[in-house]
Amino acid sequence: MGTPLGNFIRAKRDSIRPQDVGLPVHQRRRAPGLRRTELAEQAGISVEYLTRIEQGRDRNPSPSIVNALADALRLDAAERTHLVYLAKITGGACARHARPAPPDRTVRPAVRRILDLLEPGIAFVTNRLGDVLANTGGFATIMRDTGLLDVEEPNLTRYVFTHPQARTTFADWDQIADEQVFNLWLGPSTESFEWFTADFATVAGAEFTRRLHHHIPPARVPLRVNHPQVHQLLWNTETLELPTADAQQLVVLLPADEATAAAVDRLLLRPHRNALRAV
Repeated sequence: MGTPLGNFIRAKRDSIRPQDVGLPVHQRRRAPGLRRTELAEQAGISVEYLTRIEQGRDRNPSPSIVNALADALRLDAAERTHLVYLAKITGGACARHARPAPPDRTVRPAVRRILDLLEPGIAFVTNRLGDVLANTGGFATIMRDTGLLDVEEPNLTRYVFTHPQARTTFADWDQIADEQVFNLWLGPSTESFEWFTADFATVAGAEFTRRLHHHIPPARVPLRVNHPQVHQLLWNTETLELPTADAQQLVVLLPADEATAAAVDRLLLRPHRNALRAV
């Protein structure tokens, strides 16, 4: 007997033209759409396992398998969300566990004082999930027109993969994307990692999920930020680990060349509202 999850995957497989996923079209086919062998190869799973999912004999695919199938089927954000929902109601593993409490967003008073002392420097406090927990006024000035700080609870990982300005803001977008995903593996906890990635993958898409199992640390290179007013800024990044259970870090951006230092001086001379921002 089939399941909602299996039926959806089979229907999407039947609706995809081989040429849409880069497969040759000269082969004769008894039916339109992708063969099971083709979808299994695209998703990196066995044909036998895909058959079990489609026929409802396996009702517990892991979040990583669900993400791999979503990538292979070229699902959009709405379809990804629906696929995750179907996996849960079919009996997926992620439906059996309570969501863990999110990491604490509290920044210790001593760390807030350090940020205050760093003014008008460019610095912020984050955690491994990418939450921007507090920042100097200098950081707010530099990032003011990028959209990163326009939401109530800014998150750099979400910004990188979902914000329309991210690829313009970060000249080396692929490098930043690699760094953000690699950081997820380092904390705050396995439970937080699993839930963040399972939820976020539904909106972030293949650019996010294909990086999840690349465990090689990204190369350390200067950060290039395209600023809408002073063009490109080049930064050296220093990251200080803070002694907290929530894997918080203090990140300081230092101008890497004279042009950036001069541009920052010009930007900081302009009036801005907040000296220190805590989220």
